[in-house]
Amino acid sequence: MKKLLLVGAVCITIFTSMIAAKGKETAALNSNSKAVNTTNKSVNTEAVINYWVDSLYAQMQLEEKGLSRSVFFEAYKGYEYLLSAGKLQKQGFLTICDYSQPSNKKRLYVIDVDKAKLLFNTYVSHGRNSGNDYATSFSNRNNSHKTSLGFMCTAETYNGDNGYSLRLDGLENGFNDNVRTRAIVMHGSNYVSGQRASKGTMMGRSYGCPAVPAKEVKSIINTIKGGSCFYSYYPDKTYTTASKILNADFVWPLTQTPQLASVRLPDSLAKIYTQSEALSLN
Repeated sequence: MKKLLLVGAVCITIFTSMIAAKGKETAALNSNSKAVNTTNKSVNTEAVINYWVDSLYAQMQLEEKGLSRSVFFEAYKGYEYLLSAGKLQKQGFLTICDYSQPSNKKRLYVIDVDKAKLLFNTYVSHGRNSGNDYATSFSNRNNSHKTSLGFMCTAETYNGDNGYSLRLDGLENGFNDNVRTRAIVMHGSNYVSGQRASKGTMMGRSYGCPAVPAKEVKSIINTIKGGSCFYSYYPDKTYTTASKILNADFVWPLTQTPQLASVRLPDSLAKIYTQSEALSLN
């Protein structure tokens, strides 16, 4: 009888161990499966983002307008981050000043993101102490008369010494958070024009303000005023490395399928969304 009980106890112990081992194996498989799914989700999300950005970039023919894909990607990533963080009172508009281009090029881009439409592509000045034909030096300091880099938000309008003007609020400490106190604003100017550009004359004569052609200033300001995204770009390693916006880890709103599915997309973007959604399911 004792032998039977001993054998039974041993069998129960072995059986219990087998169940425990099987449970660990199943848990491990589930864990690996989740890891794989997470990886796939990450890959698919990246694919969706790149497809969406490439589609917008191509649809607006930004390459032909002189704006590189990498600059557009940076600007659009910042826009999406600020959108996700609730920092933009006026959504759907993205303004890019590409200071890697010379002043005689149309290096200002005002984009309607929701409609995938380039609204304005014109000239814009840089600060007189930022450089000559090319802006190469930037600052956040008072009285530097230099342009500031990074992401900003458009604010209120006013009529001042330079006529109809638009205030800006810097969103990045150390790079542009002094633009309001420095009175760095968008305004119109006669020293920014196609006529000067055709003669090869530099248009970097402001105190750091992104001045635009006088004939276009009112239309541009009225389009972007009131809390839209404004990006001042230059391939500056210090800024690129330190910018919390450029280096932010966040979920792009455009990848949130349920949110997009409930929104009536413009016809110009509907096809892009449908195809990018298909990518996320692969």
